[in-house]
Amino acid sequence: MLSDVLLPLIVGLSILLMLVRPRGIPEVYWIGGGALLLVVTRLVSVRLAAKAVAEGSDVYLFLIGMMLLSALAREHGVFDWLSSTALRGAGGSSVRLFTLVYGIGTLVTIFMSNDATAVVLTPAILAVVRKAKVQPLPCLFACALIANAASFVLPISNPANLVVFHQGMPPLGRWMTAFGVPAVFSIAMTYVVMRAVFREELREEIHASVEAKALSGNGVMVLVGLGLMIGVLLAASAMNKELGLPTCLAALAVTAAVSMKARSNPLKLAKEISWGTLALVAGLFVMVDAVQSMGALRYTEAALRWVQGLALGTGAMVASFTVGIANNVVNNLPLGLIAGGTLEAAHAKGLIANAVLIGVDLGPNLSVTGSLATILWLIALRKEKLNVSFWDFFKVGVVAMPAAMLASVGAAIAMQVLFGVN
Repeated sequence: MLSDVLLPLIVGLSILLMLVRPRGIPEVYWIGGGALLLVVTRLVSVRLAAKAVAEGSDVYLFLIGMMLLSALAREHGVFDWLSSTALRGAGGSSVRLFTLVYGIGTLVTIFMSNDATAVVLTPAILAVVRKAKVQPLPCLFACALIANAASFVLPISNPANLVVFHQGMPPLGRWMTAFGVPAVFSIAMTYVVMRAVFREELREEIHASVEAKALSGNGVMVLVGLGLMIGVLLAASAMNKELGLPTCLAALAVTAAVSMKARSNPLKLAKEISWGTLALVAGLFVMVDAVQSMGALRYTEAALRWVQGLALGTGAMVASFTVGIANNVVNNLPLGLIAGGTLEAAHAKGLIANAVLIGVDLGPNLSVTGSLATILWLIALRKEKLNVSFWDFFKVGVVAMPAAMLASVGAAIAMQVLFGVN
Protein backbone atom coordinates (compact mmCIF):
# COMPACT_ATOMS: atom_id res chain seq x y z
CA MET A 1 0.00 0.00 0.00
CA LEU A 2 1.07 3.57 -0.70
CA SER A 3 0.45 4.56 2.93
CA ASP A 4 3.04 2.00 4.07
CA VAL A 5 5.63 3.94 2.08
CA LEU A 6 4.46 7.51 2.67
CA LEU A 7 3.99 7.32 6.43
CA PRO A 8 7.53 6.19 7.37
CA LEU A 9 8.93 8.50 4.65
CA ILE A 10 7.23 11.57 6.17
CA VAL A 11 8.25 10.57 9.70
CA GLY A 12 11.85 9.87 8.72
CA LEU A 13 12.20 13.05 6.70
CA SER A 14 10.69 15.16 9.49
CA ILE A 15 13.14 13.79 12.05
CA LEU A 16 16.05 14.28 9.65
CA LEU A 17 15.05 17.91 9.05
CA MET A 18 14.66 18.40 12.81
CA LEU A 19 18.28 17.33 13.30
CA VAL A 20 19.70 19.25 10.33
CA ARG A 21 17.58 22.41 10.81
CA PRO A 22 17.89 23.80 7.26
CA ARG A 23 18.12 27.62 7.22
CA GLY A 24 18.04 27.55 11.03
CA ILE A 25 14.31 26.82 11.09
CA PRO A 26 13.44 25.58 14.62
CA GLU A 27 12.90 21.86 15.22
CA VAL A 28 9.25 22.22 16.17
CA TYR A 29 8.25 23.36 12.66
CA TRP A 30 9.66 20.24 11.02
CA ILE A 31 8.09 17.85 13.50
CA GLY A 32 4.84 19.79 13.81
CA GLY A 33 4.59 20.14 10.03
CA GLY A 34 5.24 16.43 9.57
CA ALA A 35 2.59 15.48 12.13
CA LEU A 36 0.09 17.86 10.52
CA LEU A 37 0.87 16.43 7.08
CA LEU A 38 0.13 12.93 8.38
CA VAL A 39 -3.31 14.09 9.52
CA VAL A 40 -4.08 16.16 6.40
CA THR A 41 -3.20 13.26 4.10
CA ARG A 42 -5.30 10.95 6.31
CA LEU A 43 -2.35 8.69 6.95
CA VAL A 44 -3.24 9.28 10.60
CA SER A 45 -6.80 9.87 11.75
CA VAL A 46 -7.67 12.91 13.82
CA ARG A 47 -8.78 10.55 16.58
CA LEU A 48 -5.43 8.72 16.66
CA ALA A 49 -3.53 12.01 16.61
CA ALA A 50 -5.59 13.42 19.47
CA LYS A 51 -5.08 10.21 21.47
CA ALA A 52 -1.32 10.36 20.86
CA VAL A 53 -1.11 14.00 21.97
CA ALA A 54 -3.13 13.21 25.11
CA GLU A 55 -0.73 10.39 25.99
CA GLY A 56 1.99 12.98 26.54
CA SER A 57 0.09 15.03 29.12
CA ASP A 58 2.30 13.89 32.01
CA VAL A 59 5.45 14.84 30.09
CA TYR A 60 4.06 18.27 29.14
CA LEU A 61 3.13 19.08 32.73
CA PHE A 62 6.54 17.96 33.96
CA LEU A 63 8.32 20.12 31.37
CA ILE A 64 6.17 23.16 32.17
CA GLY A 65 6.91 22.83 35.86
CA MET A 66 10.66 22.44 35.39
CA MET A 67 10.88 25.25 32.81
CA LEU A 68 8.92 27.57 35.10
CA LEU A 69 11.13 26.85 38.09
CA SER A 70 14.29 27.22 35.97
CA ALA A 71 13.10 30.62 34.75
CA LEU A 72 12.30 31.66 38.31
CA ALA A 73 15.75 30.59 39.52
CA ARG A 74 17.45 32.46 36.67
CA GLU A 75 15.41 35.63 37.29
CA HIS A 76 16.37 35.72 40.97
CA GLY A 77 20.05 35.02 40.40
CA VAL A 78 20.31 31.44 41.63
CA PHE A 79 22.39 30.24 38.67
CA ASP A 80 24.59 33.35 38.70
CA TRP A 81 25.20 32.80 42.42
CA LEU A 82 26.11 29.15 41.86
CA SER A 83 28.55 29.94 39.04
CA SER A 84 30.25 32.82 40.89
CA THR A 85 30.53 30.62 43.99
CA ALA A 86 32.31 28.01 41.86
CA LEU A 87 34.85 30.57 40.62
CA ARG A 88 35.55 31.89 44.11
CA GLY A 89 35.90 28.34 45.42
CA ALA A 90 38.36 27.45 42.66
CA GLY A 91 41.16 29.34 44.40
CA GLY A 92 43.02 30.01 41.14
CA SER A 93 42.92 26.37 39.97
CA SER A 94 41.29 25.47 36.66
CA VAL A 95 40.99 21.86 37.80
CA ARG A 96 39.13 22.91 40.93
CA LEU A 97 36.87 25.21 38.91
CA PHE A 98 36.10 22.38 36.49
CA THR A 99 35.34 20.01 39.37
CA LEU A 100 33.04 22.52 41.07
CA VAL A 101 31.18 23.23 37.81
CA TYR A 102 30.83 19.48 37.26
CA GLY A 103 29.47 19.06 40.78
CA ILE A 104 27.00 21.93 40.40
CA GLY A 105 25.88 20.54 37.04
CA THR A 106 25.36 17.15 38.66
CA LEU A 107 23.09 18.59 41.35
CA VAL A 108 21.13 20.75 38.91
CA THR A 109 20.62 17.76 36.60
CA ILE A 110 19.51 15.46 39.39
CA PHE A 111 17.01 17.84 40.95
CA MET A 112 16.00 20.19 38.11
CA SER A 113 16.45 17.94 35.03
CA ASN A 114 19.10 17.88 32.33
CA ASP A 115 17.42 20.66 30.35
CA ALA A 116 18.10 23.13 33.18
CA THR A 117 21.79 22.20 33.18
CA ALA A 118 22.23 22.36 29.41
CA VAL A 119 20.16 25.47 28.74
CA VAL A 120 20.03 27.61 31.91
CA LEU A 121 23.24 26.79 33.81
CA THR A 122 25.47 26.88 30.72
CA PRO A 123 25.17 30.66 29.99
CA ALA A 124 25.87 31.46 33.65
CA ILE A 125 28.98 29.25 33.63
CA LEU A 126 30.16 30.78 30.35
CA ALA A 127 29.94 34.28 31.83
CA VAL A 128 32.05 33.18 34.79
CA VAL A 129 34.79 31.43 32.78
CA ARG A 130 35.07 34.49 30.58
CA LYS A 131 35.65 36.59 33.69
CA ALA A 132 38.24 34.05 34.80
CA LYS A 133 39.95 34.36 31.39
CA VAL A 134 40.49 30.61 31.04
CA GLN A 135 39.64 28.15 28.28
CA PRO A 136 35.82 27.88 28.37
CA LEU A 137 35.37 24.47 26.70
CA PRO A 138 36.17 22.19 29.68
CA CYS A 139 33.50 23.78 31.88
CA LEU A 140 31.00 24.07 29.02
CA PHE A 141 31.47 20.43 28.06
CA ALA A 142 31.06 19.59 31.74
CA CYS A 143 27.58 21.14 31.59
CA ALA A 144 26.69 19.28 28.39
CA LEU A 145 27.95 15.83 29.37
CA ILE A 146 26.83 15.77 33.00
CA ALA A 147 23.37 16.77 31.78
CA ASN A 148 23.15 13.27 30.30
CA ALA A 149 25.52 11.32 32.55
CA ALA A 150 23.53 12.17 35.71
CA SER A 151 20.11 12.10 34.09
CA PHE A 152 18.99 8.73 35.44
CA VAL A 153 19.80 9.30 39.12
CA LEU A 154 16.11 10.12 39.73
CA PRO A 155 13.00 9.82 37.55
CA ILE A 156 12.80 13.64 37.51
CA SER A 157 16.35 14.06 36.21
CA ASN A 158 15.39 13.69 32.54
CA PRO A 159 12.07 14.09 30.70
CA ALA A 160 13.14 11.07 28.62
CA ASN A 161 12.64 8.92 31.75
CA LEU A 162 8.95 9.81 31.69
CA VAL A 163 8.82 9.07 27.98
CA VAL A 164 10.41 5.62 28.23
CA PHE A 165 8.29 4.59 31.21
CA HIS A 166 5.16 6.57 30.37
CA GLN A 167 3.09 3.40 30.72
CA GLY A 168 4.46 2.55 34.15
CA MET A 169 7.15 4.51 36.00
CA PRO A 170 8.91 2.32 38.61
CA PRO A 171 8.39 3.47 42.23
CA LEU A 172 11.23 5.53 43.70
CA GLY A 173 12.61 2.73 45.84
CA ARG A 174 12.88 0.34 42.92
CA TRP A 175 14.31 3.11 40.72
CA MET A 176 17.06 3.94 43.20
CA THR A 177 17.89 0.27 43.68
CA ALA A 178 18.16 -0.29 39.94
CA PHE A 179 19.86 2.94 38.84
CA GLY A 180 21.61 4.41 41.90
CA VAL A 181 24.94 2.57 41.58
CA PRO A 182 25.05 2.64 37.74
CA ALA A 183 24.43 6.40 37.85
CA VAL A 184 27.35 6.91 40.23
CA PHE A 185 29.62 4.99 37.84
CA SER A 186 28.29 7.02 34.89
CA ILE A 187 29.02 10.33 36.65
CA ALA A 188 32.44 9.25 37.88
CA MET A 189 33.64 7.78 34.58
CA THR A 190 32.49 10.78 32.58
CA TYR A 191 34.45 13.02 34.96
CA VAL A 192 37.60 10.89 34.66
CA VAL A 193 37.44 10.90 30.86
CA MET A 194 36.89 14.64 30.65
CA ARG A 195 39.78 15.33 33.01
CA ALA A 196 41.99 13.31 30.67
CA VAL A 197 40.66 14.86 27.46
CA PHE A 198 41.03 18.45 28.72
CA ARG A 199 44.22 17.93 30.73
CA GLU A 200 46.14 20.59 28.77
CA GLU A 201 43.46 23.26 29.15
CA LEU A 202 43.06 22.51 32.86
CA ARG A 203 46.72 23.28 33.57
CA GLU A 204 45.99 27.00 33.28
CA GLU A 205 45.97 29.06 36.43
CA ILE A 206 43.17 31.52 37.14
CA HIS A 207 44.48 35.00 37.81
CA ALA A 208 41.21 36.91 37.56
CA SER A 209 38.95 37.36 40.57
CA VAL A 210 35.24 37.93 40.92
CA GLU A 211 33.29 39.75 43.58
CA ALA A 212 31.26 37.66 46.00
CA LYS A 213 27.68 37.55 44.77
CA ALA A 214 25.27 37.11 47.67
CA LEU A 215 22.05 35.27 47.04
CA SER A 216 19.05 37.55 47.47
CA GLY A 217 16.20 36.77 49.82
CA ASN A 218 14.04 35.91 46.83
CA GLY A 219 16.77 33.58 45.57
CA VAL A 220 16.86 31.85 48.94
CA MET A 221 13.09 31.48 48.77
CA VAL A 222 13.42 29.90 45.31
CA LEU A 223 15.90 27.35 46.69
CA VAL A 224 13.60 26.56 49.61
CA GLY A 225 10.69 26.18 47.21
CA LEU A 226 12.79 23.92 45.03
CA GLY A 227 13.59 21.75 48.04
CA LEU A 228 9.90 21.48 48.91
CA MET A 229 9.03 20.63 45.32
CA ILE A 230 11.68 17.90 45.21
CA GLY A 231 10.20 16.47 48.40
CA VAL A 232 6.74 16.41 46.81
CA LEU A 233 8.07 14.72 43.67
CA LEU A 234 10.03 12.10 45.59
CA ALA A 235 6.95 11.33 47.66
CA ALA A 236 4.83 11.01 44.51
CA SER A 237 7.45 8.74 42.95
CA ALA A 238 7.64 6.62 46.09
CA MET A 239 3.87 6.17 45.90
CA ASN A 240 4.13 5.22 42.21
CA LYS A 241 2.19 8.30 41.08
CA GLU A 242 2.67 10.20 37.83
CA LEU A 243 5.08 13.11 38.22
CA GLY A 244 3.78 15.66 35.72
CA LEU A 245 0.87 17.16 37.66
CA PRO A 246 2.72 17.35 41.02
CA THR A 247 5.67 19.02 39.28
CA CYS A 248 3.49 21.61 37.59
CA LEU A 249 1.37 22.37 40.66
CA ALA A 250 4.42 22.64 42.93
CA ALA A 251 6.19 24.95 40.47
CA LEU A 252 3.08 27.15 40.21
CA ALA A 253 2.85 27.36 44.00
CA VAL A 254 6.54 28.30 44.36
CA THR A 255 6.22 30.87 41.56
CA ALA A 256 3.16 32.44 43.16
CA ALA A 257 4.83 32.64 46.59
CA VAL A 258 8.08 34.15 45.27
CA SER A 259 6.26 36.58 42.97
CA MET A 260 4.12 37.81 45.86
CA LYS A 261 7.21 38.39 47.99
CA ALA A 262 9.07 40.09 45.12
CA ARG A 263 5.92 41.98 44.06
CA SER A 264 6.51 40.93 40.47
CA ASN A 265 4.14 39.75 37.78
CA PRO A 266 4.34 35.94 37.54
CA LEU A 267 2.72 35.95 34.09
CA LYS A 268 5.91 37.28 32.49
CA LEU A 269 7.57 33.97 33.40
CA ALA A 270 5.17 32.24 31.02
CA LYS A 271 7.24 33.76 28.20
CA GLU A 272 10.22 31.78 29.49
CA ILE A 273 8.45 28.48 28.95
CA SER A 274 9.48 26.91 25.66
CA TRP A 275 6.04 26.22 24.24
CA GLY A 276 7.72 25.14 21.03
CA THR A 277 9.42 22.30 22.90
CA LEU A 278 6.03 21.11 24.19
CA ALA A 279 4.64 21.20 20.66
CA LEU A 280 7.72 19.31 19.45
CA VAL A 281 7.15 16.55 22.02
CA ALA A 282 3.46 16.36 21.08
CA GLY A 283 4.36 16.00 17.41
CA LEU A 284 6.78 13.21 18.24
CA PHE A 285 4.06 11.38 20.16
CA VAL A 286 1.85 11.56 17.05
CA MET A 287 4.61 10.26 14.79
CA VAL A 288 5.62 7.38 17.02
CA ASP A 289 1.99 6.32 17.51
CA ALA A 290 1.53 6.49 13.72
CA VAL A 291 4.53 4.25 13.14
CA GLN A 292 3.33 1.93 15.88
CA SER A 293 -0.16 1.73 14.34
CA MET A 294 1.24 0.28 11.12
CA GLY A 295 2.99 -2.47 13.06
CA ALA A 296 6.54 -1.17 12.71
CA LEU A 297 7.32 -1.87 16.36
CA ARG A 298 7.14 -5.58 15.65
CA TYR A 299 10.67 -5.27 14.25
CA THR A 300 12.05 -3.56 17.35
CA GLU A 301 10.12 -6.00 19.52
CA ALA A 302 11.64 -8.94 17.64
CA ALA A 303 15.11 -7.42 18.06
CA LEU A 304 14.53 -6.95 21.78
CA ARG A 305 13.35 -10.54 22.19
CA TRP A 306 16.52 -11.70 20.42
CA VAL A 307 18.60 -9.62 22.83
CA GLN A 308 16.72 -11.14 25.77
CA GLY A 309 17.84 -14.54 24.54
CA LEU A 310 21.51 -13.63 24.87
CA ALA A 311 23.60 -14.21 27.98
CA LEU A 312 22.71 -11.81 30.80
CA GLY A 313 25.64 -9.40 30.52
CA THR A 314 25.89 -9.60 26.74
CA GLY A 315 22.21 -8.80 26.26
CA ALA A 316 22.37 -5.78 28.54
CA MET A 317 25.46 -4.39 26.79
CA VAL A 318 24.02 -4.96 23.31
CA ALA A 319 20.73 -3.29 24.27
CA SER A 320 22.36 -0.25 25.88
CA PHE A 321 24.92 0.40 23.14
CA THR A 322 22.42 -0.17 20.32
CA VAL A 323 19.96 2.27 21.86
CA GLY A 324 22.75 4.66 22.85
CA ILE A 325 24.13 4.91 19.32
CA ALA A 326 20.65 5.08 17.78
CA ASN A 327 19.94 8.20 19.88
CA ASN A 328 22.42 10.07 17.74
CA VAL A 329 20.65 9.06 14.54
CA VAL A 330 17.05 9.95 15.47
CA ASN A 331 17.40 11.92 18.77
CA ASN A 332 16.53 10.53 22.18
CA LEU A 333 12.95 11.80 22.41
CA PRO A 334 11.54 9.83 19.46
CA LEU A 335 13.83 6.95 20.33
CA GLY A 336 12.63 7.04 23.94
CA LEU A 337 9.04 6.77 22.75
CA ILE A 338 9.93 3.85 20.48
CA ALA A 339 11.91 2.19 23.26
CA GLY A 340 9.04 2.62 25.71
CA GLY A 341 6.55 1.12 23.28
CA THR A 342 8.91 -1.77 22.53
CA LEU A 343 9.52 -2.54 26.21
CA GLU A 344 5.78 -2.55 26.83
CA ALA A 345 5.02 -4.76 23.80
CA ALA A 346 7.74 -7.24 24.72
CA HIS A 347 6.84 -7.12 28.44
CA ALA A 348 10.54 -6.53 29.11
CA LYS A 349 11.55 -5.75 32.67
CA GLY A 350 14.58 -5.99 34.89
CA LEU A 351 18.15 -5.65 33.63
CA ILE A 352 17.31 -5.38 29.91
CA ALA A 353 14.77 -2.61 30.49
CA ASN A 354 17.25 -0.81 32.75
CA ALA A 355 19.98 -1.10 30.11
CA VAL A 356 17.62 0.41 27.51
CA LEU A 357 16.89 3.37 29.80
CA ILE A 358 20.60 3.93 30.42
CA GLY A 359 21.15 3.84 26.65
CA VAL A 360 18.43 6.46 26.09
CA ASP A 361 19.81 8.79 28.78
CA LEU A 362 23.57 8.33 28.38
CA GLY A 363 23.81 7.64 24.64
CA PRO A 364 23.34 11.32 23.65
CA ASN A 365 26.81 12.11 25.02
CA LEU A 366 28.21 10.72 21.77
CA SER A 367 27.25 13.66 19.54
CA VAL A 368 25.38 16.97 19.43
CA THR A 369 22.38 15.35 17.72
CA GLY A 370 21.78 12.86 20.54
CA SER A 371 19.30 14.78 22.67
CA LEU A 372 17.17 17.89 22.59
CA ALA A 373 19.03 19.19 25.65
CA THR A 374 22.38 18.97 23.81
CA ILE A 375 20.94 20.69 20.74
CA LEU A 376 19.62 23.50 22.98
CA TRP A 377 23.04 23.67 24.68
CA LEU A 378 24.63 24.17 21.26
CA ILE A 379 22.13 26.90 20.38
CA ALA A 380 22.81 28.65 23.70
CA LEU A 381 26.55 28.70 22.91
CA ARG A 382 25.94 30.05 19.41
CA LYS A 383 23.96 32.94 20.90
CA GLU A 384 27.12 33.78 22.84
CA LYS A 385 29.22 33.70 19.62
CA LEU A 386 30.88 30.42 20.59
CA ASN A 387 30.83 27.64 18.00
CA VAL A 388 31.22 23.96 18.83
CA SER A 389 31.16 21.81 15.70
CA PHE A 390 29.82 18.30 15.36
CA TRP A 391 33.41 17.05 15.16
CA ASP A 392 34.51 19.02 18.24
CA PHE A 393 31.81 17.36 20.29
CA PHE A 394 32.30 13.94 18.75
CA LYS A 395 36.01 13.88 19.62
CA VAL A 396 35.06 14.10 23.29
CA GLY A 397 31.89 12.02 23.08
CA VAL A 398 33.43 9.07 21.25
CA VAL A 399 35.60 8.50 24.34
CA ALA A 400 33.27 9.65 27.13
CA MET A 401 30.05 7.92 26.11
CA PRO A 402 31.36 4.34 25.59
CA ALA A 403 33.51 4.50 28.74
CA ALA A 404 30.61 5.70 30.87
CA MET A 405 28.22 3.21 29.25
CA LEU A 406 30.55 0.30 29.95
CA ALA A 407 31.00 1.40 33.54
CA SER A 408 27.32 2.09 34.15
CA VAL A 409 25.86 -1.02 32.53
CA GLY A 410 28.70 -3.09 33.97
CA ALA A 411 27.68 -1.87 37.43
CA ALA A 412 24.05 -2.79 36.70
CA ILE A 413 25.12 -6.29 35.61
CA ALA A 414 27.27 -6.69 38.74
CA MET A 415 24.37 -5.61 40.97
CA GLN A 416 22.16 -8.18 39.26
CA VAL A 417 24.69 -11.01 39.56
CA LEU A 418 25.85 -10.27 43.11
CA PHE A 419 22.66 -9.05 44.77
CA GLY A 420 19.83 -9.97 42.41
CA VAL A 421 19.02 -6.30 41.78
CA ASN A 422 17.00 -5.70 38.62
